[in-house]
Amino acid sequence: MDDGAEALLSAVSRPEDTGVEDAAGIDVMRMREALAEAEAAAAAGDVPVGALIVDAAGVVLARGRNRREIDQDPTGHAEVDALRAAARQLGRWRLEGATVYATLEPCPMCAGALVNARIARLVYGCPDPKAGAVDTLFAIGRDTRLNHRFAVTSGVLADECAALLRAFFAKLRTAALRR
Repeated sequence: MDDGAEALLSAVSRPEDTGVEDAAGIDVMRMREALAEAEAAAAAGDVPVGALIVDAAGVVLARGRNRREIDQDPTGHAEVDALRAAARQLGRWRLEGATVYATLEPCPMCAGALVNARIARLVYGCPDPKAGAVDTLFAIGRDTRLNHRFAVTSGVLADECAALLRAFFAKLRTAALRR
């Protein structure tokens, strides 16, 4: 094992290492990690959405954040960023058994990517009234016409996730008014 792999293994955390034993508590803990990614996106000038992917054993595989503005990439969403990183780490695109934590309900593109990655579960923070494709506008993760479906848990730290987005866009509007 090379030094990079050893460092990665020492950096991952498992739920049993945290003292959190119930599923809801684990979801809150993991959503806080996704929120940290969202905050990093905001600090870099991008829309504050963060994502985290854990395997069936609870090992963190990847973290992602919105990079659309930074990279000028229309696919630069947090979920896609995390999916790419997890696939690279595992050396495969199928992420069976994985849970994705996202601070905002995924859009159609991201929900489709979650289906294609064959994730087991999505946990998201706040709904997206304009583009939410898991519950709000569509039910992509539960659509029986698709070749894969995943479980969905919504509303985990919804108020915190929404507050971060509101603050970011309020700051943008204030800056625009000053110009």
